[in-house]
Amino acid sequence: METRTYYYARVSSKEQNLDRQIAAFKALGASDRDIITDKESGKDFNRAGYTALKNAMLRRGDTLVVKSLDRLSRSKSDIKNELQFFKDNGIRLKVIDLPTTMMDLPKEQDWVFEMVNNILIEVLGTIAEQERATIRKRQAEGIAAARQNGKKLGRPALEFPPNWNEVYSSWKNGEITAKTAMERTNTKRTSFYKLVNMTN
Repeated sequence: METRTYYYARVSSKEQNLDRQIAAFKALGASDRDIITDKESGKDFNRAGYTALKNAMLRRGDTLVVKSLDRLSRSKSDIKNELQFFKDNGIRLKVIDLPTTMMDLPKEQDWVFEMVNNILIEVLGTIAEQERATIRKRQAEGIAAARQNGKKLGRPALEFPPNWNEVYSSWKNGEITAKTAMERTNTKRTSFYKLVNMTN
């Protein structure tokens, strides 16, 4: 079965350019037709180029080349999951900034790449978990500090407008429409009906 090598480049916005990544691919002998690009955030994998690459192009035995792991995603846990996907589907990942992954070895030494992949998955999973724990700790510390300083957290409590009783009575008696009542009380639809529920 014929196998192919694809190259994936990403920048976060349309204003940025892909030249540096593409130049690195061309130095490896990449042709334009095998280079897939996205100009979208790395917050998730919902990107046109990457989705097409993963779902319609990559096959077992193929190789995917990226300049660095963060071109796949900004999230360590997402990268870990993606590496697991490549491993499970027999797709080799080469990362230019990780020279060990770029080596070409005889077929009987594929265990080396398996080992490197397992190490990457384990390390990235640990880092992602530590980052999540750190974020949770900082959030808890921030909330505790804010409460200690007397700050109220969450959305501000909904307050009745000064003319609420008068306007509410007119609306309730059918003298004005809800739209007019909202205009007179300077409230939005959601807030208006929340106040109605609080009144009833």
